[in-house]
Amino acid sequence: MNNTGVRDVDTVVIGAGQAGLAGAYHLRRTGFEPERDFVVLDHAPRPGGAWQFRWPSLTYGKVHGMHALPGMELTGADPARPSSEVISEYFDTYERTFDLRVRRPVDVRAVREGKGRRLLIETSAGTWSTRALINATGTWDRPFWPRYPGQETFRGRQLHTAQYPGPEEFAGQRVVVVGGGASGTQHLLEIAPYAAATTWVTRRPPVFREGLFDQEAGRAAVALVDERVRQGLPPRSVVSVTGLPLNDAIRQGIADGVLDRLPMFGRITPDGVEWNDGRRVDADVILWATGFRAALDHLAPLRLREPGGGIRVEDTRVVADPRIHLVGYGPSASTIGANRAGRAAVRDIRRLLAEEPLAA
Repeated sequence: MNNTGVRDVDTVVIGAGQAGLAGAYHLRRTGFEPERDFVVLDHAPRPGGAWQFRWPSLTYGKVHGMHALPGMELTGADPARPSSEVISEYFDTYERTFDLRVRRPVDVRAVREGKGRRLLIETSAGTWSTRALINATGTWDRPFWPRYPGQETFRGRQLHTAQYPGPEEFAGQRVVVVGGGASGTQHLLEIAPYAAATTWVTRRPPVFREGLFDQEAGRAAVALVDERVRQGLPPRSVVSVTGLPLNDAIRQGIADGVLDRLPMFGRITPDGVEWNDGRRVDADVILWATGFRAALDHLAPLRLREPGGGIRVEDTRVVADPRIHLVGYGPSASTIGANRAGRAAVRDIRRLLAEEPLAA
């Protein structure tokens, strides 16, 4: 700590989900000491990243493509247990095993330019000065709520996937689910046996994917997302370009009429939703399964956004400021992608620190 009360480190990691822990692991593995050379700041109350906030009915067996953190497999998990419990316990064990010393709960309020080419990280627990930043803040804190005419007049309940409590709370209610991603279809399949009626609404017709999703298809999907962030456009999720797997549950939902998609309505009324052709559906609940946006507001003082609205990134490195790495952003916003991105970011940071002497 210097004489201004600001703590100096070489690297700050913001976020302790999959991406942040992967970055911290690779820092530790390559000789960085926690608290001396780097610090991990996490605003969540306990280990688990965004997984700790998932709804109880999302059991571990329903999780698609959860990839182990680097250096330690997740083995023997009960597929019937809530994923929030299984993965939070795994992350907790991981943090302790590798002595990552995550500080929480710490809210990062702003990242600003400091002196001597350092960055100032202003938080609820004080200020850190750092030479490099791994930003791994994910998307869970930025649920996307579309706006439609009449939304404020609806007399029922509106909630987002981030607030989804599980299917039992919708017993006997008429529910409109908006969104064509994995969450929207999971919500519909769960809610339908309890609800009085369900209606599925999406902006685009859903794309169902037959057969295995092999490595080649995965690389092609990631490449599409990567191209957007290289152009400085807001990233689309990897899932948005892969389609929905046509598994037995999806097939049954289609056969039962639960997954019978309608185009987007034109307005919301006090009693439900209405299309431009006059069709109406009465509803007690509108559930917005409309995804999330990258939680990057704390980086606003650095003015990193491009005219296209996104931050231009190559691999994980911000083109406008190579001190900053976005891990778990765009093409690395998957569990396996986050692991690889954490390793790549640390490799670049080691190179940066070797070339740039410490500022006085």
